[in-house]
Amino acid sequence: MKNNKNDKNGMGQTQLLAAIIGQHHEQLLEGWMADLIARLVRRDKIAENELRQQAGQFLPLLARALESGDAFDIEGNAWDDTRQLLSEMSQSRVRQGYSPIDTASFVFALKEPLFAYLRKEITAQPEQLGDAIVATSKLFDELGLLTIAIYQKAREQVILRQQQELLELSTPVVQLWQNVLALPLIGTLDSARTQVVMESLLQKIVDTGALIAIIDITGVPTVDTLVAQHLLKTIAAARLMGADCIISGIRPQIAQTIVHLGVNLEDVITKATLADAFVVALKRTGSTITYQQQQH
Repeated sequence: MKNNKNDKNGMGQTQLLAAIIGQHHEQLLEGWMADLIARLVRRDKIAENELRQQAGQFLPLLARALESGDAFDIEGNAWDDTRQLLSEMSQSRVRQGYSPIDTASFVFALKEPLFAYLRKEITAQPEQLGDAIVATSKLFDELGLLTIAIYQKAREQVILRQQQELLELSTPVVQLWQNVLALPLIGTLDSARTQVVMESLLQKIVDTGALIAIIDITGVPTVDTLVAQHLLKTIAAARLMGADCIISGIRPQIAQTIVHLGVNLEDVITKATLADAFVVALKRTGSTITYQQQQH
């Protein structure tokens, strides 16, 4: 046993780690799993089984990478499979509601079990033991930071997608009548949202062949020069598609602001309410409204 330990003391740090993982795979896995399960946000069998499967895949990939020539360079080709596994795991944890720290803990929790085996294997050379622990700690720090970076990137993509979906949901184009569309706007109208508004409106004009589009700004809190320009762009785009626009929801303060800004809306029909704009739209499309007298 002593000769075996002497042989291991002569190994490189990466080869020694790979040998420890290979020889003590089951014990490492159990010690690692015990720490991982204790940190779990979701304490259920499905989460535990998934965690055990990921840990079981990670250990042999780690050992294989450590046996390569560029073992401590996690950007090297030898780490491709390991990085791929960590990437898939980090992205799935975004969808499952884990935090970045929870995700990185998957890697960090393996440190202590490995340190314990390093202490057992390198007993006679404290300096070599210290170097091995420092190198191992640095390696796992880099792997942990990799999971955080992947997590954050995936989270940003989720947020961007949600923002896009919210934009689309907040700009519904509805058909009020034959040849008449309505686009109720709520909230601030910025450049990104204007683009979504125009795309939604133009697509609906194409789909329905509408002749009139009512843009209702009752829910727009303020109208400044930029908002007015966005409205005019939307109106111009709709006209190019063969549909005239009516702006409804012009409140006194907004009317004053538009006049003060010098925005030219002379060739655009504006109305105080959506109902008033709808009546105008019906007349312009040749429809009429009749009121039936209720009999008592």
